[in-house]
Amino acid sequence: MRGRRLRAKMHSNSVVASDMKTMSEGMRAGLINNLRHSFFSMRHRVRNPVPGRFQPYHHTLPDRYPWLFGFAATTLSECEDCRLLSFGCSRGDEVRSLRRYFPDASITGIDFDRGNIARCRARIGDPKTRFVVAASTHEEAAQHYDAIFCLAVLCHGYLTISGARRSDPLLRFDDFERTVEDFARCLNPGGLLVLHTTSFRFCDTRTARAFDTLLEAEPGQMADDVHFGRDNVRLDGERYRAVVFRKRLTTM
Repeated sequence: MRGRRLRAKMHSNSVVASDMKTMSEGMRAGLINNLRHSFFSMRHRVRNPVPGRFQPYHHTLPDRYPWLFGFAATTLSECEDCRLLSFGCSRGDEVRSLRRYFPDASITGIDFDRGNIARCRARIGDPKTRFVVAASTHEEAAQHYDAIFCLAVLCHGYLTISGARRSDPLLRFDDFERTVEDFARCLNPGGLLVLHTTSFRFCDTRTARAFDTLLEAEPGQMADDVHFGRDNVRLDGERYRAVVFRKRLTTM
C-alpha cells in the first residue's frame, strides 16, 4: 500500500513538473517577446529619430514582390533607356530582383545607411547600377526616372505591433508627404510610383492629385501594417490597397 502511494505521488509530481515546465516555457517566451517590444519602444522614444529613416528594420528578401515587379515591367515594356530608382534599397536584394525584370534598365539604389550601401556595392558590380548614400531624393535630377519603387520603407513596424493610436513621434505625415512630393519631382511624366506597405495613404497627399491609380493589391498581397491620417491619428476601417500610380502627362 505504501509503495502504491509512493508511486502515485511520484507520478503526480512528474505531471506537475511537466505542467510547470510547459507553463514556464510559454511564460518565458511571452516575457521575452514583451521585453523585446518594451526595449524597442523605449529605444525609439528616448533616442532622437534618425533624419530620413522611416523603417528601422533592414529585413528584405529576394524577389519579394514578383506581382508588383511583373506589373511594372509589363507597363513599361515600351520604355527605352528605362531608369529605375529603388528607394530604401537596404542590402541590394530589391535591386537584384529589378535587374531580372528590367535587364537593360539603369538602376539606382538609395539608402541612408552607409553599411547597407557598402554591402550593395560589394555584392553588385553591374555597370548599369549605381548606389547612393542618402536619406532623400533631393539630390536626384528632376524628371529623371521612369519608375520609383519604395516598398516597405515609409512605415514603422512598431506602430502595428504596439496598437499605437498615433504615429508620432516615430513617424509624421508631413515627412511622408514631403518624401512622396520629391518622388513626383524626380519622375518623368507617365512614370510609375510604386508604394507598398506605408504607414500613411498616398491619396491623402497633395501630390496624389497629379497621379492616377493603376493597380490595387489583393488582400493576400498586403502586410498587416495600419494607416494613419494627415493628423497622425490611426485610421480604422477598410485597408488602403492602391499600390501603383502613374504620373499624369499634364497636371490639372
